[in-house]
Amino acid sequence: MDFYLNEQNVYERLRREYLAYDRLIVAYDFDNTVYDYPQKGWQFEQVIQLLRRLKAIDCYLIIFTANEDLAFVRNYCQDQVIPFDAINENAPFINSTARKIYYNALLDDRAGLRTTYKVLVRLVDEIELENHIKTN
Repeated sequence: MDFYLNEQNVYERLRREYLAYDRLIVAYDFDNTVYDYPQKGWQFEQVIQLLRRLKAIDCYLIIFTANEDLAFVRNYCQDQVIPFDAINENAPFINSTARKIYYNALLDDRAGLRTTYKVLVRLVDEIELENHIKTN
């Protein structure tokens, strides 16, 4: 089996990266990941709640979207209290001129959303528990 097809290996990589830098860079798609693009009444509350939890542990969040109406994207996320630090651009502390945005994890309805969601929830659960133990 390819190394990163094993969910445990994915989790361990993200945990190592979080511990090394005290944060992760998490990119997420807009349409059909946090916003109901076809207006079919779909909900994305679990992903949105995860993004809030990621922000609370100091992750840097990038909206990575093909939606061309970036003003709408920005306003929607602000109105719905969906955290983000940037839209379609690298974190300022990443020194790269590559076309591809750097991220540790990507939440995207067309790119393994379920697996990435599960791994990130597990990671956040453990970090929140460790932080709780440290403060008590």
